[in-house]
Amino acid sequence: MPKPIRFYVQWWWWVDLAVPTDLISPMKRSVSVRPFFTILLLILFTVTLSCRILIRKGGVFTSIQLQPNLIVHPPLPVFNSTLLKYASIDIGEAKSNQEIEQLLEGSFASQGRYKSFTTWRRSNHRSIRSSSSKGMPLIFRSPQFYRYWLDFRRVLQNWSRNKRFQPDIMSQLVELMGAKKKYESCAVVGNSGILLQKNFGELIDGHEMVFRLNNARIERFEQFVGFKTNVSFVNSNILHLCARRVGCFCHPYGANVPMVMYICQPMHLLDYTICNASRNSPVIITDRRFDLLCSRVVKYYSLKRFAGETGKSLDEWSSSHDGSMFHYSSGFQAVMLALGTCEKVSIFGFGKSAQAKHHYHTNQKGELRLHDYAAEYDFYHDFVSNPLAIPFVSANASFGLFH
Repeated sequence: MPKPIRFYVQWWWWVDLAVPTDLISPMKRSVSVRPFFTILLLILFTVTLSCRILIRKGGVFTSIQLQPNLIVHPPLPVFNSTLLKYASIDIGEAKSNQEIEQLLEGSFASQGRYKSFTTWRRSNHRSIRSSSSKGMPLIFRSPQFYRYWLDFRRVLQNWSRNKRFQPDIMSQLVELMGAKKKYESCAVVGNSGILLQKNFGELIDGHEMVFRLNNARIERFEQFVGFKTNVSFVNSNILHLCARRVGCFCHPYGANVPMVMYICQPMHLLDYTICNASRNSPVIITDRRFDLLCSRVVKYYSLKRFAGETGKSLDEWSSSHDGSMFHYSSGFQAVMLALGTCEKVSIFGFGKSAQAKHHYHTNQKGELRLHDYAAEYDFYHDFVSNPLAIPFVSANASFGLFH
């Protein structure tokens, strides 16, 4: 039965010295044998001081305890250059750039399904008129909404300009999250139905920080998933649904719990602009440099799995993964965020079973094709065995460790 990946490494600053009493020479023994026992004691002391390795068999995790000055780093992994090249290609970049340009010009012709403008207008009894001429911005009769429009343009411009590859972005996540230092321990709680197989609630709540995903319900599931929530991590589709409600109400964990969000569609930045003004705690958009890194890492592992399982050309990968729609899951980016902002990371509810629902709190069983969960699981397992095994990341980056 699939279990949460739990791996723990703790560095110790002290050592227990245990000397067997039967190795201590009585006073009446000959002085000639004392050098032998002295040398033996020195050997025992050296071995004990060098390291302590404790392995708990039959439990849910392995504990390895080493003295910090004796750490042996694993070798740097060698990544496949062809996979790196293909993973660096953003198939949907041209389409995304075109959409951004249209939005900056005030043209929403491609946003026929988007309801935020209509919803906002109805709730505020205002009307909006727009020019049909290409390149002319929208003209709002409501001064308040016009301010939202200006803020939306500013946020969209900044967000679009920030898309660039930066291999050391992981080392900046603590600052970008507004934290003073790394959190001591963090739990990232996924939404897999396997969570209902064990009572992890108390263990989850024992962490300093608890990340939950996409507003998953915890009421009536506390014994399995806990109740503590410090960060609500969502994709922008979730916030888009919240924006349809009066006051953008979407606070299943309380209005004061911060919401961290990555953008699925540029237009969702309008939801961010409006909803951010109505929340007691801010909505934080993930840095687009971080988004790009996560996208490349997942695509690398997806390409690797595709080539290994099918033997087909990498050029055929796109047709089997929805091409430009392919994206990492919310859970993956939440784990990456935790690895960059926490000393120790525990993940729960990541995995699947034929006997379990896709989500513990819904009846959904199918998976979205635009995610490659199996590739993401491959990454988690590689990271456990070698924390340096992350493609595209700077070799100088430091990460939290799976617990």
